[in-house]
Amino acid sequence: MRLAANLSLMFTEVPLLERFELAANAGFKTVEIQFPYHEKIEDLVAAKQAANVEVCLINVPAGDLMVGGEGLACVPGEEEEFGKALRLCYKYAKALNVKLVNVLPGRCLDASKEGEYLNVLIHNLHKAAAAFAKYDILVTFEAVNTKDMPHFLIHSTQQMLDVITDVDHDNLKMQFDVYHMQIMDGHVDEALQHYGHLIGHIQFADVPGRGEPLSGNLNFHSIFEDIKYSHYHGYVAAEYKPTKKTEDTLRWMQDMDLKWLDEKAVLK
Repeated sequence: MRLAANLSLMFTEVPLLERFELAANAGFKTVEIQFPYHEKIEDLVAAKQAANVEVCLINVPAGDLMVGGEGLACVPGEEEEFGKALRLCYKYAKALNVKLVNVLPGRCLDASKEGEYLNVLIHNLHKAAAAFAKYDILVTFEAVNTKDMPHFLIHSTQQMLDVITDVDHDNLKMQFDVYHMQIMDGHVDEALQHYGHLIGHIQFADVPGRGEPLSGNLNFHSIFEDIKYSHYHGYVAAEYKPTKKTEDTLRWMQDMDLKWLDEKAVLK
């Protein structure tokens, strides 16, 4: 099934290397990891193989972004570091057989420089898309809500569409996070219906709270139906913060008929 579990937010009751097996036992055949770089490549490969799961996505290293900084991808003067980040990401992606890498655009803490930061992001995304195209690895980039991450440069569906137009590379698509876009735009149903062909990866969590489906206000029956009948054929990844032990938050997997995900993959 083209359903994935995010091991950076889920199954955190145990260390990362042990989460592969827990995800497999819970019924996931595929996982994703935000930033796997604090683990040795050989240890990650061994954990993946032992659990018999695939890794569909990792993020490109993002510098100081996750501790409140601006990150790498959009920051003037950090182009060389971003290039190093791409090379490190490729090493992990190759070893783990990952076919999708995600770029977090980053923050601009000075609003007067947003145009300059956007130009750097467009240049870096084109560089990433071209570099990974040689290895048949798709590049995505992600909009993030500005309540959780203030000053995030790209924070709406329309901004992502504009960036795709400006970068103009076949190997670049949007990563659409239902949680972030519901907070910023609302009407995620319409975006999923209209832009599935431009989306390279989908993640989801409920709103508010970023918990599991059925913990908040979103109608996931409707959202999954929108994905089902869209032109999107990629993975659909649970990237939520469990409200209790992860295994006790998976009722949504039984409550919703998700067998069509595998069918869409076959029809791709």
